[in-house]
Amino acid sequence: MRRIPTLTPEQYSRVAFWALFMLMGIVMTGAGVRLTGSGLGCPDWPQCGGGVAPPLQTHALIEFGNRVLSGLVGITAAAAGLLAFRRRPYRRDLAVIGLLLPLGVIGQAVLGGFTVKYDLAPGFVMSHYILSMLLLTAAVALLWRSRHEPGSRPRSTDRVTVWAVRALVPLGAATVFLGTAATASGPHAGGAGTGDVIDRLEWRGTDTLSWVVHQHGRMATILGFAAVIVWILVRRRGNARALRSMTLLCCLIAAQGTIGLIQYNTKLPSEIVWVHVCLAAFIWVSILFAASAAGRLVPRAQEARSVARSATG
Repeated sequence: MRRIPTLTPEQYSRVAFWALFMLMGIVMTGAGVRLTGSGLGCPDWPQCGGGVAPPLQTHALIEFGNRVLSGLVGITAAAAGLLAFRRRPYRRDLAVIGLLLPLGVIGQAVLGGFTVKYDLAPGFVMSHYILSMLLLTAAVALLWRSRHEPGSRPRSTDRVTVWAVRALVPLGAATVFLGTAATASGPHAGGAGTGDVIDRLEWRGTDTLSWVVHQHGRMATILGFAAVIVWILVRRRGNARALRSMTLLCCLIAAQGTIGLIQYNTKLPSEIVWVHVCLAAFIWVSILFAASAAGRLVPRAQEARSVARSATG
């Protein structure tokens, strides 16, 4: 480690940015693998078709290409984790969060192996995407914290605004989870070969897809209305940094709602579903950035002391 050059805060922030960028990329390509029916293009793992190189078949090449990109993502994540120890000044919080990225990528690789082994069982496929969202959460936290030194930003006393923005996080998480269930019960199983038999979520029989889609739509509608209400609140309270993030979030949710209606009315074409899945990742990241931009609250005890001093003065 001592032979690795030290990094300035600005240099490490760029490393954190590229880690987030690559993790977003693997979400998009992973969705492409499933929606092209290439989930079992390589029926074994870590090999592909019994060899190191994939056979010259479209589905195999797509799945193998995603695996290669996953390796590059792993290198970037490892760099973000290891270089946190060479950042000067050293910060323990960045080192801890940074190490979560390579560990998460390793977890994704293991989970990917089980996903292939069990023929794209819906539980494993859903877990794959959810773990990706958790990795994005760690990457956003790493990037945000790397751009701000401890104590460089004053804490907020506007508890209403901060908690209103934070409330969007569980709403977004629930929406994403129901979206994974909708995909797992839909027509895009991930396999397209003649011998591919893929299980779907069917706890309500043939009505499962319709039921899940409607629950997902309701939750997405709640998230959309909540985001607009929070945007109005943030604007009135004058939090400029959070307002920029909330404006972007509302625009993304509006676009996502439009695409969701289009894909539902056109019987879920794979191209539109791919855009929908990718936008879900962007919305999740935007929610996290908005929650970060809203600020950290002053502890109640400290706020009470400040009020008491002001009253005494």
